[in-house]
Amino acid sequence: MPGHFEPIPGGGAAVALDDVEISIIRSLAVQLLELIGPGPGGEVSDDPLAELFAEGPSEPPSDAVLRRLLPDAYGGPGTEGGNAEDADELRAHSSEFRRFTENDLRAGKREDALAVIRTLDTLSPAGDGGAVLKLSQSESVQWMRALNDLRLAIGTRLDITDEEDTDLLYRLPDDDARKPMVMAYLWLGGLQETLVETLTA
Repeated sequence: MPGHFEPIPGGGAAVALDDVEISIIRSLAVQLLELIGPGPGGEVSDDPLAELFAEGPSEPPSDAVLRRLLPDAYGGPGTEGGNAEDADELRAHSSEFRRFTENDLRAGKREDALAVIRTLDTLSPAGDGGAVLKLSQSESVQWMRALNDLRLAIGTRLDITDEEDTDLLYRLPDDDARKPMVMAYLWLGGLQETLVETLTA
């Protein structure tokens, strides 16, 4: 179980984590939560009805990580070859779609990051300086989405756009300033992979 998720009876997954791993994941989840924030509208509303009908922004975020986590619904790679009129139409559709979906998307990502933090905070230390994290089926799904968001965020900061970029990261010298971030990216990828395998087995 160390380093990878395994299924547990009744659905869900478990993984053994040491204190350093717990601290790293929790810190990354907190940073992700701060980055996602309540959105451009300010604080999260206490009125669920007002929140339901609140309109979000129509423009993509300026931060590269947020643009990756909250991408345009239309356009993107493969659509650059069209004419200017088509491009304008795609932008208009993307803006309209974003206006009505970004708040919900941010809220979902906040909940997933919070689920990671909350479950880690319930851990009781084992004798060897670690603990076994046991997740229900629904918590496992939230963890899977949060791990994906964390990898997207780190990958964006590392300028990873394809598999070739990942291969280059394996060959970085130990004194490269990006090395710790690369190690976190690869480690989270392994965790995510075993969690997906556990949930789809």
